[in-house]
Amino acid sequence: MTMTRRAALVSASASACVLAATGWPRGAQAAGDYPSKAIELIVPVAAGGGTDLVGRAFAEAAKKYLPQQPMLVINRPGASGAIGMSELIQARPDGYKIGIIICEITIIPHLGITRYTAADLRPVAGLNADPSAVTVRADAPWQSIHEFLAHARQQSHPVTIGNAGMGSIWHMAAAAFAEKADVPVNHVPFLGAAPAVVALLGGHVDAIAVSPGEVAQHVAAGKLRTLAVMADQRVGGMFGKVPTLRESGIDLSIGVWRGLAVPRSTPAEVVARLGEVARKAADDAVFRDALGKAHLGWAYMDAAAFQAVIDRDAAFYAALVPRLGLGPR
Repeated sequence: MTMTRRAALVSASASACVLAATGWPRGAQAAGDYPSKAIELIVPVAAGGGTDLVGRAFAEAAKKYLPQQPMLVINRPGASGAIGMSELIQARPDGYKIGIIICEITIIPHLGITRYTAADLRPVAGLNADPSAVTVRADAPWQSIHEFLAHARQQSHPVTIGNAGMGSIWHMAAAAFAEKADVPVNHVPFLGAAPAVVALLGGHVDAIAVSPGEVAQHVAAGKLRTLAVMADQRVGGMFGKVPTLRESGIDLSIGVWRGLAVPRSTPAEVVARLGEVARKAADDAVFRDALGKAHLGWAYMDAAAFQAVIDRDAAFYAALVPRLGLGPR
């Protein structure tokens, strides 16, 4: 499916979703009875990736704090998260359909993929954040990000950097990196971070820009090497010796975040109850250990702090997307 056709289909779907959402009565759920049935947690990606792991780890940890009802994880992948987040927007605002939202919600409106924005949802809590990491094969000749950039500037053809798909956070990270470093890059999209990693392992691209957790097992096995992370501070653990881009003289910090959200008009009492559950579940060993084992960053934020991050990134991508020539034409 072409980008234009996909954008049209998703935009139409999202518009219908927003209209549907406004038709539900406000305050439909009596907060004192909440929850009185199972809660569905929408995860807007396919099973098996980082976002899915965050969603499932949260649902598992939340059991202790919502013992009377289960939380069921529902995967709704497609269109850089647009399908699942559209479903969340159009859901009845009663707290029985909640969702994991991803940073792409601040990107895809500027690409013309959807008409909805993050303002159509109500954040509950941030749960996870990870920087982008520039990673190459272990047998590549570059031992540092400076050597990689020097190589890129000397080539007659642009170096190739794989990403998780057109408009994904990892596409934006690689594009912002190329802009800041002032190097020509051929961005190669894949259907997710995992296929991009496979392509790098096979020598089909020069580098990839995905999270440390998505390359960790291959770095540990000696098959890949991470040259730099796009973060304010170094990542701990096995990536503790990897410098940030800023240490290397490139002023860029960019990455993914994932958090809990509900339809915009969900009653405040229900949001408060979910916020309490999210705070406790995020600090639970079940959740922390699951993220740690997957090399995913723990980053709990309350609703206000999460909203501030969403607003910051929405402004950042509103400027970046057209500057890179990626917005609607």
